[in-house]
Amino acid sequence: MSDADKIPTSRLIRTARLGRLAAGQAVRSAGTKTANLARDDEGRRAAAERRNIQAAEQIVAALGTMKGAAMKVGQVLSVLDAGIVPPEYQAEFQAKLAELRDSAPKVSFAAMAKVIESDLGEPISRVFADFNPEPIAAASIGQVYEATLAADGRRVAVKVQYPGVAAAVRADMKNLGMILRLAKRIAPGMDAQAMGREIQERIFEELDYELEATNQRTLARLHRGHPFFVIPDVIGDLCRERVLVSEFVEGTGFEALKERSQAERNRIGEMIFRFYFGCLFRHHQFSGDPHPGNSLLLDDGRMAFFDFGLFKSMPAAAVEAEIAVHRAIIEGDAERVLALGTEVGIFSDPSRFDPERVLAQLRDASHWYTVDAGEIEITRELTTRVVIDVSDPRSEYFSQMRHENAPPDHIFAARMEVMCLAVLSQLRARGNFHRIAREWFYSDPPATELGALEAAFYGR
Repeated sequence: MSDADKIPTSRLIRTARLGRLAAGQAVRSAGTKTANLARDDEGRRAAAERRNIQAAEQIVAALGTMKGAAMKVGQVLSVLDAGIVPPEYQAEFQAKLAELRDSAPKVSFAAMAKVIESDLGEPISRVFADFNPEPIAAASIGQVYEATLAADGRRVAVKVQYPGVAAAVRADMKNLGMILRLAKRIAPGMDAQAMGREIQERIFEELDYELEATNQRTLARLHRGHPFFVIPDVIGDLCRERVLVSEFVEGTGFEALKERSQAERNRIGEMIFRFYFGCLFRHHQFSGDPHPGNSLLLDDGRMAFFDFGLFKSMPAAAVEAEIAVHRAIIEGDAERVLALGTEVGIFSDPSRFDPERVLAQLRDASHWYTVDAGEIEITRELTTRVVIDVSDPRSEYFSQMRHENAPPDHIFAARMEVMCLAVLSQLRARGNFHRIAREWFYSDPPATELGALEAAFYGR
């Protein structure tokens, strides 16, 4: 394996790399503050904006080569900027961080081939009739290739884990505090503790591709024949801990979809909303990672979803509790919101909370689908406001939130919700998401054409 292929796995090396990056950011920040003494307000603002763009470039360079948990932080930031830079600079900032999502640094095919052959126990030429050595996608812990099965000629996608990434992730877990401090340099409002807990709980599940294959098989079975969702079938006998082989799907990626007409973006946004929220409220099992790289629009108008390493199955009682809370928010029943939150463990001492204040907090965080305001556009500004009201010290509810204790199931569902909202904001999708949500919360009749198609599917 060449030096370029090696992912640094020792904690010392990875700490040093992160330390250099963090120190560089600190020096630049101090330099800007000193220079600001001689600048007017406009000059100070421009300098701060340039520093944020430079931070994004350095995050891409350093975290991208590290893979693992460090890169996962950058990928989350690539979708959820939470008001880091002014609107006129957001497109450039997003483009820099999107490199982590769509064009992660590649590991050579020779190194990846060793992983494939080691896990499958056979030469690649015996399992595959042909195998394109150029990856078609790269992510935080692996790369994806296109191949053809020798057995039956099917086109497949072969997801392969980077060699050494498991050890790198273990080192990242020991360095997680430093990684999150680094991330906070460009996202000062980020809830580092909540993100740290979520990463620690879920990152090791992502390393097990056999578990991911099980998750994907479950969702494929639930959606077989669905009118507008496609979950690629996994090739079970070729899935291992570090290799996942599934049906190949071809379609249009997210960056191109952002340029489609408003009507097309609305339809795509509704499909994304229905998939992630519907899996939770209808099936009680859902993907917790709705970032843009995990879906494609097929030529026939259906949406394909994949990458189910971050996956959650929730007990029926937990989902029913979530639905009950949403109904209480919709109905403006503040006392019931507080009582239900106390039952599930959010409010350990309900006497410390004002019911109306709690209702206001939850409504502000979920208003885009719990308030019937007609058709709304999901904007970056709306998303930023929701993110702040969910966990940010800038929130007017922060003193109240410090005394709340969200259960793990709730945290995972909330993470899915906010990430889904962020994806919709990048599409600038419009719709009456409240009316769609009522199909799950109240069993209301379908609110849209897609809803009618889905109702007919489940009615069978």
